[in-house]
Amino acid sequence: MNTGLWIWPTDAKAQRKLLQTVAASPHLLQAMTFLMKSKEGLSNSELDELMADNSNWMTLWTVRQLTSLGFVEYKIDFFGGPAVYQLSELGRNMLGTLTGQPAQVKPLVQAPPSAQAAAPAAKR
Repeated sequence: MNTGLWIWPTDAKAQRKLLQTVAASPHLLQAMTFLMKSKEGLSNSELDELMADNSNWMTLWTVRQLTSLGFVEYKIDFFGGPAVYQLSELGRNMLGTLTGQPAQVKPLVQAPPSAQAAAPAAKR
């Protein structure tokens, strides 16, 4: 069974229609945005806290939909850490399509101000 609401279609027209459905859901788009901002991924509780809807059921529903579409991957830590959700390559591409911005993971640590000031001077 390779059809249904939460299966990524192969037809371009069906893909656009499905992306409109995802864009219309504030929970799906919000979860994808939070996952994009996290380089290491987010656990269920971290994602639930960031979504701030106080409903673990809604968070689980959201993650299940995104996982079934192939937008999110579930990574298990075999050494006792929490399992995390991360955006897949398809998820990053689709988030960029939905938001109109290139999907890039923002670095958590920025260069010191002295290094940033020296960079423009080097280009001159």
